[in-house]
Amino acid sequence: MATISKISSLLFSSSKPKLIHHILSPSSNLRTLTTASSRITKTKKTEAALAKEKRRTRSDKVIRGHPELKYFVGMDVDPVGRDTAQSRISSVLDDRESSVKVFTVLRNFRHIKSVLRGTGEEHLGAASIDGILMDLGMSSMQVDDPQRGFSVLGDGPLDMRMDPQASLKAEDILNSWPDTEVGRILRDYGEESNWRTLQKKIVLARLEGGLHSTTDLLDLIQRVTPGMKGGRQGWIKTATRVFQALRIAVNDELKTLEDSLYSCFDCLAPGGRLAVISFHSLEDRIVKQTFLNIIKGNEDMGEGESCNSDLRKMIDEIKEKEAWIRQVMPGSNGIILTKRPITPSEDEENLNRRSRSAKLRVIQKL
Repeated sequence: MATISKISSLLFSSSKPKLIHHILSPSSNLRTLTTASSRITKTKKTEAALAKEKRRTRSDKVIRGHPELKYFVGMDVDPVGRDTAQSRISSVLDDRESSVKVFTVLRNFRHIKSVLRGTGEEHLGAASIDGILMDLGMSSMQVDDPQRGFSVLGDGPLDMRMDPQASLKAEDILNSWPDTEVGRILRDYGEESNWRTLQKKIVLARLEGGLHSTTDLLDLIQRVTPGMKGGRQGWIKTATRVFQALRIAVNDELKTLEDSLYSCFDCLAPGGRLAVISFHSLEDRIVKQTFLNIIKGNEDMGEGESCNSDLRKMIDEIKEKEAWIRQVMPGSNGIILTKRPITPSEDEENLNRRSRSAKLRVIQKL
């Protein structure tokens, strides 16, 4: 996974970027460099250096690293994340002379077009954006708060809403949705092999008052998971898959992601780039396939196929200027700059174990 400085640079192919559109959850702006690993020596000097690096990985590094930036629009459905990021960005702007206009909005990426119109800035119209960064999934702030219900490590309500104003909770799915739907969620969104048994036990639990806390659900999972499957680690892995499945269903994450990718690409100016960081295979699969659909390309198509001379020249120039680009996939509407996703380096995994599953894909509009 690239560091935030690398990502901010790979987003911009033009010399005067107008906008970097960025998720502003304080722990998810890039989660590759947010949490120190226990494998790093805990000396005061090291801890101080890590603390400094963490502070530099927020949105401020994007703003500081691009003095030519004109507009910065941040979107998040979590009001706590939005408010925290707003405060941090304000402190950055107070520390430097900058003409950048900042907008932080409590909306989902699928609504990017209306959000841009709502800024009232004529320069943020249709097909005008130079760089968009989508950082998917949960932030450490959300995981570490047991009252949000996301974590398998603490007792809390079965909530799992990214948007606290949304009506559907994980508790509603577990206690009232049809058993076939519960099974489908566990199978399709959690990729859980033991979904049939879990489905049956969840439905039976309704006869005894239902499931109302994360501890209730974890106790059920622990009883259902065979002891031979890795002991405590085995049932925790099962629990992680179940929690992921419920979170995806509660927030309609996969359909929202697909809609957001199309909307964001539509907003890009020619030469603009969309970068997406995903954290599990279902997300990455959607990003990969949607990028292919957008460019109307084929995964098996080589770089030299269906390329006219102008496009071939453009690809060569991009590769020459940016060493991180290796294999690309051209199409009629854009170029996928990451035929294979960028994944975390060993140093980044040491710095933050939560970055291990991260994958970065980038597409450029023609």
